[in-house]
Amino acid sequence: MPHRPYIVGNWKMNGSRAMLAEARAIDRAAARYPDVQVALAPPFTLIGALREAVTAMGVGGQDCHTQVKGAHTGDVSAAMLVDTGADFVIVGHSERRKDHSESDATVKAKAEAALTAGLGIIVCVGETLDERDAGKAEAVVSGQVDGSMPSADVAQDLVALGKVAVAYEPVWAIGTGRVAAVSDVVTMHAAIRERLLALFGEAGAKVRILYGGSVNAANAQELLAAKGVGGALVGGASLTAEAFLPIVAAAGTGEV
Repeated sequence: MPHRPYIVGNWKMNGSRAMLAEARAIDRAAARYPDVQVALAPPFTLIGALREAVTAMGVGGQDCHTQVKGAHTGDVSAAMLVDTGADFVIVGHSERRKDHSESDATVKAKAEAALTAGLGIIVCVGETLDERDAGKAEAVVSGQVDGSMPSADVAQDLVALGKVAVAYEPVWAIGTGRVAAVSDVVTMHAAIRERLLALFGEAGAKVRILYGGSVNAANAQELLAAKGVGGALVGGASLTAEAFLPIVAAAGTGEV
């Protein structure tokens, strides 16, 4: 891969200060896997505390606003994430797209705002079960990549530095226990790579494409070994060190 495998835990709307102990355990283990880039995205309320608690892994936000500041009650800007200690942000997660009606254009604007503020980004894309059953999966995801990725003018130089990643998360596999067949993951990642090369030229080869959707200790090794898979965006299994560390180990070498 052009960069180290990237294993990111998305805590979603879960977590309290008591869970910092789990984060510290994950951090200690991450230090034993220098060939794997490990990160956690906790709720906004825990970013600062988590940043102070860990040293070997990245800390990120789960969303950001398109604007730097202003009258946007309840929102958090990319600059605020940086100020509280974040080094990356997830944008365009299917739960944001569905629950908050976020369009590709909104996701693109958030991605560009984050990069401008100095954050790395993970742009999420993925099809619904109805779209897959209708044979539209590749077209839907390719369209999301085209519409959601930051423009080359903003991202070109940052792509080569590993600041830009894409997470393919089939919506029907998120939190359901269902996992896409490895052959389907390989096919979709290849389609995404084609769009990235079209958008960013040769630099598009350096964007890591993560797989997300019910990733766990049992399936991580097979998924992470698949062609074109540059890491994983992990949901529920990232909430405890016991569940998350085998995924980190699968991306690296040796035993936890």
